Amino acid sequence: MDLGLTGKVALVAGGGSGLGRAVARRLAAEGADVAICGRDPGRLAAAAQEIDAAGPGRVWSRALDLTTDGAPEEWVEETVRHAGALHVVVTNGAGPRPGPVDTFTPADYRAALDTAYIPHVALALAALPHLRAAAWGRVLMITSETVRRPIPRYGLSNATRPGLVGFAKSLVHTLGAGDITVNVLAPGYHRTPALERQFGDPDAAVAEIAKGIPLGRVGDPDQFAAVAAFLASEHAGFVTGTVQLVDGGANEGIP
Repeated sequence: MDLGLTGKVALVAGGGSGLGRAVARRLAAEGADVAICGRDPGRLAAAAQEIDAAGPGRVWSRALDLTTDGAPEEWVEETVRHAGALHVVVTNGAGPRPGPVDTFTPADYRAALDTAYIPHVALALAALPHLRAAAWGRVLMITSETVRRPIPRYGLSNATRPGLVGFAKSLVHTLGAGDITVNVLAPGYHRTPALERQFGDPDAAVAEIAKGIPLGRVGDPDQFAAVAAFLASEHAGFVTGTVQLVDGGANEGIP
């Protein structure tokens, strides 16, 4: 199925690794030009080479920290100068460190907002003028299943990430009529380098985590990327303001 992404310009934060890298690779395979950013220059260079090989479009990479004031805006403007337009924005980044809610100070909560909330908002706001100029756009915000299912070991994430859902739904109304959509992707556990770094014995941890997932396994980043690519496509033009869980059925809430 042609997703209608050929010639579109996509910006993928955190594209050097994990879910961001998988999404960038899938968008490139669908024919989009893709810009990625990340903090690790070596990892980013390897990702850019892989993404470039995935499709016919152009690929740009930039090593930067989106938590730095002004960095999201600078990256957006630089990308538009190179590409001439912007159509798809995927906000993504590291989550707050794990731990129960009562093990953190107010300063920790402020820092969590600066890590897992503000960069997403800043990137989306910086992109809006360009999406409006193109009269077509897709904003995808990658958060966590904690926006729907608080997990005790991720207290900071439980407290800070749901705010992105409120921002996204508010943005839908601000954008109003047209062909610019905003959706939140809420992944559960996927086999990524971040998950492997979090646990001392990744294989044992993944096996234990899988016991709590109805499908009996953790997610494949490529399958997550397929969901993101559909939401970025022409076919998803009437899907906006949603929270799309990609968690193997772990969330048992309604809805």
